[in-house]
Amino acid sequence: MEDPASTPLEEATLADLQAALDRGELTSLALVRLYLERIALLDRDRPDGSPGLRAVVEVNPDAEAIAAQMDAERRQGRVRGPLHGIPFLVKENIETGDRMLTTAGSLALAGAPAPRDATVVERLRAAGAVLLGKANLSEWANFRSTRSISGWSARGGQTRNPYALDRSPSGSSSGSAAAVAANLCAAALGTETDGSIVSPSSACGVVGLKPTVGLTSRAGVVPIAHSQDTVGPIARTVRDAALLLSAIAGADERDPATRAAAGRAPAEYTRFLEEQDLRGLRIGVARRGFWGFSEKADAVCEEALRVLRELGAELVDPADLPSSARYKEDDAEMTVLLYEFKADLEAYLAGRPGIAVRTLRDLIAWNEEHAAEEMPFFGQELFLMAAEKGPLTEPAYVEARARSRRLGGEEGIDAALRRHRLDALVAPGGGPAWLIDPVNGDRGAWGSSGPAARAGYPLITVPAGFVRGLPVGITFMGTAWSEPTLLRIAHAFEQATRVRRPPRFLPGVS
Repeated sequence: MEDPASTPLEEATLADLQAALDRGELTSLALVRLYLERIALLDRDRPDGSPGLRAVVEVNPDAEAIAAQMDAERRQGRVRGPLHGIPFLVKENIETGDRMLTTAGSLALAGAPAPRDATVVERLRAAGAVLLGKANLSEWANFRSTRSISGWSARGGQTRNPYALDRSPSGSSSGSAAAVAANLCAAALGTETDGSIVSPSSACGVVGLKPTVGLTSRAGVVPIAHSQDTVGPIARTVRDAALLLSAIAGADERDPATRAAAGRAPAEYTRFLEEQDLRGLRIGVARRGFWGFSEKADAVCEEALRVLRELGAELVDPADLPSSARYKEDDAEMTVLLYEFKADLEAYLAGRPGIAVRTLRDLIAWNEEHAAEEMPFFGQELFLMAAEKGPLTEPAYVEARARSRRLGGEEGIDAALRRHRLDALVAPGGGPAWLIDPVNGDRGAWGSSGPAARAGYPLITVPAGFVRGLPVGITFMGTAWSEPTLLRIAHAFEQATRVRRPPRFLPGVS
C-alpha cells in the first residue's frame, strides 16, 4: 500500500483537490481510494501499530461508484461546482438514505438504514460531493449521561485525538473533527447544540463553524433540542468551511426553523473572505466567564489578540457579556434541553422505520437490557431526567426557554455588541485536550459556546496555537446571521498566523 502521507491528501484544501481533478492529475475515484487507504492505515486498529483513531464508524460501500459517476460527468464537461468529486464525511447522527446506518452511536437504532438523506446530505450530493462515510461521535451527541466520555459511542468505540492519542478529541462531533485533522477526508459535517462543533474543532486543531439556528436544515438529523440544534462544517481552512456552508445553507420546507433563512443566506460565503485585514471592525474581548481556566491557553489567545490588532481591528478589552455572571449558574438551558429532547426525540423515533424503540422510555429500557454494550462506562442520567418532563406547553419549559434565550442573546451577546458598538466578540475556544478517562468521564472541559448556544447565534473557531503540542483554538461570536463578518475575521486571522500543522499521532504529550 502506498504511504498515504506521500499522497496529495496531506493538508490538501478543496481548491487544491479541485485543481488536481481539473488538470487530470487525479480522478475522483482515485481520490476516494486514497482516502480509504488512509482510513485503513490510520483509523482502524491494526497489529502494526496504527494510531487506531476510530474517527470513522463506517465507510460508504457506494463511495467508489459515486466517484466514478462524478468522473464521468467531468469528462462530459459538467462540473457542478467547487465540491464536485470531493469526498466528505458526515457525523453519524445525520441520516443518509443508503446502505449505511444512522444510529447517533447507539446500538438501539442499528436496525435499518434511514429511508432518506438528511437535507444537508442531499445538498452536498447535489453539489457533486462524494459521501465517503460516517464519522464517530459522542453517543446521542453527548446527551445521555452527566458522566459521559467525549468521543465514545457503543457503535464506534473511543475516538482519539490525533495530536496525542491518550487525549480527548472533545465532542460531540468528535470523529468529524479528528478525521479532518488527520486528513482522512477533505471536510466534514458536524452538529452542535452547545459546543459540539467548536469544541472538538478547537481540541483537534481545525476550523469549526456553528451556524445560526435556522441557517442550515436539521431535517433528517437525530435531535437534541430544536431551539439550539444546528448543522455546520468542519474543515482545515476557513475558505473550505465557507464553501461547505454555501452548499448546505438556506431554507428547507422540511425544517420550519429555516424559514427565517429566506433572504439571509448568501449564495456564496467565500466572497466575504476577500478583505485581508480587519480595518474598520470593532471586536470585543469577552473575558469574564471565558478566560482564566488555563494559563497556557490564555497565553495563546493573548497572542491572538495581538495579531488582531496588527490586522487593524479595534479591540475593546474587556467587553464582557452583562449576563456572564449569571448564566453559568442558571439552569434554564438544561431545563430547555431536557424538555425538548424528550419531545423532539420521540417525534423523530415515531417517523423512523425499522428500529426497536419508539419512546424515550423504550430507549431507557433497551439500554438497561443491553447495559454491557451500551453502558460499560457511564449511565443514562440525562435520559432519566428528560423522561420525567411533560409537554412543551408546561410553564416551567416556557419560562426557562425565554430566560435562557434572553441570557444568551438580549442580555448577553447582543447587549455587549450594542454597549460597545462591536462587530463581533472573541474568546478562547477552550483549553488543551484533557486525558481520556473511562472511570470519571470528561474532566477539564470548558469553552465559550454557551451564550451563543442559548441564543441560537453563530460561532467560528480557528487554530490559534499549541500547548505542548496540543491545539488551542480561538472563537469569534456574533449576533444572528453574522456569519459573513465572523468568516471575514477568522479568515484574516488564519492567513496572518497559519499556525495549523498536521498531527503526528503521538502516544501522549511529550
